[in-house]
Amino acid sequence: SCKVFYAKDPLKIVRAQGQYMFDEKGEKYLDCINNVAHVGHSHPYVIKAATKQMELLNTNSRFLHDNLVQYAQRLTATLPEKLSVCYFVNSGSEANDLALRLARQYRGHQDVITLENAYHGHVTSLIDISPYKFNQLGKDSKKEYVHVAPSPDIYRGKYKEDHPDPASAYAEEVKKIIEETQKNGRKIAAFIAESMQSCGGQVIPPVGYFQKVAEYVRAVGGVFIADEVQVGFGRVGKHFWAFQLQGEDFVPDIVTMGKPIGNGHPMSCVVTTREIAEGFGASGLEYFNTFGGNPVSCAIGLAVLDVIEKEDLQGNATRVGNYLLELLAEQKEKHPLVGDIRGVGLFVGVDLVKDKQKRTPATAEALHLIYKLKERQILLSADGPYRNILKFKPPMCLTMEDAKHAVETIDALLTEMEEATGMKTENNASTNVQCKRKTTEESSPQKGASESIGHMNGAACRQENGIYSKKRSVPSKRIRT
Repeated sequence: SCKVFYAKDPLKIVRAQGQYMFDEKGEKYLDCINNVAHVGHSHPYVIKAATKQMELLNTNSRFLHDNLVQYAQRLTATLPEKLSVCYFVNSGSEANDLALRLARQYRGHQDVITLENAYHGHVTSLIDISPYKFNQLGKDSKKEYVHVAPSPDIYRGKYKEDHPDPASAYAEEVKKIIEETQKNGRKIAAFIAESMQSCGGQVIPPVGYFQKVAEYVRAVGGVFIADEVQVGFGRVGKHFWAFQLQGEDFVPDIVTMGKPIGNGHPMSCVVTTREIAEGFGASGLEYFNTFGGNPVSCAIGLAVLDVIEKEDLQGNATRVGNYLLELLAEQKEKHPLVGDIRGVGLFVGVDLVKDKQKRTPATAEALHLIYKLKERQILLSADGPYRNILKFKPPMCLTMEDAKHAVETIDALLTEMEEATGMKTENNASTNVQCKRKTTEESSPQKGASESIGHMNGAACRQENGIYSKKRSVPSKRIRT
């Protein structure tokens, strides 16, 4: 039951450093997959903090320890003020399972609203609310207390980018579900959503969507759970948490986090309001987690927060992420296989299509490209409901040179694929009219590329007075297979 990357020719990785992984032959790979190694593989500062604490003590939280309190203070300082109570656990799945318990205990309600293609974890309670998983089991696999709302995907969803107000339109779909459940005598405990859908295809909800959904859900006694397991801790660049992309006026009732929290060390957390925490405690059922919040985990968590701050990894995510989006936008203008570019910070998706007008998913082409990239020693994955979305979610130390190398390689491979299949390059003239790109030397935290969020479906190049900026061709190595 253990699935590996590259099933046809799996990699045996024996060590990793920063944004690079090395196999048993010593071959070096650029890692664009691992959002778990958040501050970089084998970060010496994190390793030192873990080793130092392991030499002293590791035990459960039945004893007092400063690390637990200090980490809780540091973590909640990154969140809106009302999110003030932490429950430390060991994985994203544990965090989301506990979040459901908190929500259901709060008002005594049971039903959960989730999104199409959502994935929240591998334990039974979460498979039940993860269409990404339970749809694989057949039509009758959805439980009666689970309600699935349309994914707020403005490229492939019900309401697309040309809709005058997709945020409200998608929120109204949730409202309809609430009204229907009430007619049937059911009560909503929670609405749960990844702040940006990852397995669902790198989907970024339109701004305002979460606010409206939260309003509808809270009106009937439910709570809003923001799942930050894959996208938190500064990955979006300009904010520490992805839900903050919705605006300062949106605050979830419960936030779950995992993966990047310990840079690969198994730890996670649920943060909620005092009101919800007190309701949970009033049940009389004590909550205890043997390993959650242990001194070593908290020492590692503190070290990760230190590195994010000291190495300005949020700033790096903004600068490198915007540069990556610019480079990929050029590929969209150049290649008929590239249908949509979407992303923010170092969370980027490339939607591959067979037909740009029909937006037909290019599933086989995406798989082929992933394997060809592996041959060029670049590790990338494909996901989404059609497995046609290239997913960039690399360690936060990815550089502009890495981004350029990855995109140049993708450019060369797409050209080969299009030539082999007879697909004609669209707008041949546009291949010679490229965006003026800032190089590493030209960019700085103050003068980095402008922040890019969402989709790039229009002309990718910056225009000045109606004329494209300096023409520049995309350098790439044309590698023949």
